[in-house]
Amino acid sequence: MKLSQFKFELPEKFIAHEPLKTRHDSRLMVIDRKTQTIKHHKFHDILDMFQEDDVFVVNDTKVFTARMYGQKEKTGAQIEVFLLRELNHELRLWDVLVDPARKIRVGNKLYFGDDDLVAEVVDNTTSRGRTIRFLFDGDDEAFDRVVKKLGETPIPKYINRPVKEEDELWYQSLFAKNVGAVAAPAAQLHFTRELLMRMDIKGIKFTEVTLHLGLGAFREVEVEDLTKHKMDSEYYRINQSTCDVVNTAIDNKQRVVAVGGSVMRSLESSVSSSSTLNPSEGWTDKFLFPPHKFNIANAFITNFHQPESPLYMMACAYTDHLFMQEIYKEAMKEKYRFLCYGDAMLIM
Repeated sequence: MKLSQFKFELPEKFIAHEPLKTRHDSRLMVIDRKTQTIKHHKFHDILDMFQEDDVFVVNDTKVFTARMYGQKEKTGAQIEVFLLRELNHELRLWDVLVDPARKIRVGNKLYFGDDDLVAEVVDNTTSRGRTIRFLFDGDDEAFDRVVKKLGETPIPKYINRPVKEEDELWYQSLFAKNVGAVAAPAAQLHFTRELLMRMDIKGIKFTEVTLHLGLGAFREVEVEDLTKHKMDSEYYRINQSTCDVVNTAIDNKQRVVAVGGSVMRSLESSVSSSSTLNPSEGWTDKFLFPPHKFNIANAFITNFHQPESPLYMMACAYTDHLFMQEIYKEAMKEKYRFLCYGDAMLIM
């Protein structure tokens, strides 16, 4: 398919800039793929839509303070540095984005805080990217403390406001425990402890994968022919215990729910020849767009996404491209809230 087939207008008024006070009160659009019907609910109604031994697969990645501001040596020009991923732990080598990129060259030094942290630019990468080496003599815990102190919660730029103290909590999933993401798995932000407790009492199961969200699902697609788009690779891990829970549910014809695009990409990156889930660990650049046959999850929770984005394309692949256009028109008509702090849809 072509990039232009996923274009639509998203007026600013539909973009949510803060979450609801009670996250499970967000709206939930429920999509039936077979009958192509749409129903409107609240997210907490999900409790009544699933049964004992149905399985929700979530991503246990944890967002860190990936956006930092520093000064360039000599000129003192302010530079935004967005940490993407660690390349070498011992050398403290990182892939980053820098802005404005034109001012940063190999060999430059960058200073953060009151010289609490210094980094040297050692290489160029693509799309405003650089490889930098932090010059820091302390241990890992001390380094993490400095990054946490100097960095800020990396809420998306389309949230057109300064970062708030509350964002540190808002932009983090209840399932988060493995540090490494620069973006939150947004579909998981609707779950509250109260809702999870009620689901547990009902016998609904949760199991975890890890995928450290980088910019893979968010970077702009720049080619019209989607087969030529290259996703950024992201680290993922699926343990045997998760495979056992998921495969048992498949065997017993229970629901297996992928909670968010990062989970769906992980599951589709580790499918056996018999369409069951394999344990695996590594890097995935899986790009899911129509047409695609999904092998593991028979239900999908996702938010409402930006036009021409890989996340929107994934939702189109899981349903039907033309039907998804109607779904989004309905969402705007009914004033659903879009993007990471917005509402959700459940596709079954």
